[in-house]
Amino acid sequence: MVDPLIEKAKNGSEHAFRMLIEMHKQYVFKCIFGVLRNQKDAEDASQEVWMKIYTSLPQYEHQGFKTWMTRIAVNHAIDCKRRKARQTEELVDDLPVKESQDVVERRLLRKEQKQLVLSHLEEVPESYREVIEGFYIKEKSYQELANEQHVQVKTIETKLYRARLWMRKHWKEEDFI
Repeated sequence: MVDPLIEKAKNGSEHAFRMLIEMHKQYVFKCIFGVLRNQKDAEDASQEVWMKIYTSLPQYEHQGFKTWMTRIAVNHAIDCKRRKARQTEELVDDLPVKESQDVVERRLLRKEQKQLVLSHLEEVPESYREVIEGFYIKEKSYQELANEQHVQVKTIETKLYRARLWMRKHWKEEDFI
């Protein structure tokens, strides 16, 4: 079904686009904040995302506006985070090297992946959410998770296996690259 407000915005109505912003600005901010975890950076990125949405609107093909908008917001936030990481690396390059660049890169990628998983965690069925958060985000061992949940380690292994299957089936790979 074609949303008339989106159609008006696509056809150049600034008023319709302002209404879209009002309707979705909190959601877009939350998506961006979920990746950046910094109020000021998320506010700045939100402004940039709305500009991207405005310029990309003619290419929108009515296949889930919220999903389309989310993809733009999250991808932009990831780009911002990478840009900031590169700037930090440049500053670190000027300092004496204590860690190899590979270690720093792996740490940054792991942190970035954690943020992506966190931003998508609400989509995961509740039965898997706790084990995913414990293992991937809090980096707990199978044994620690089993002790916390008062279950056998094999139960945790099974839950993680099923959670991974669910994630592969429901999450698009390009969202996590």
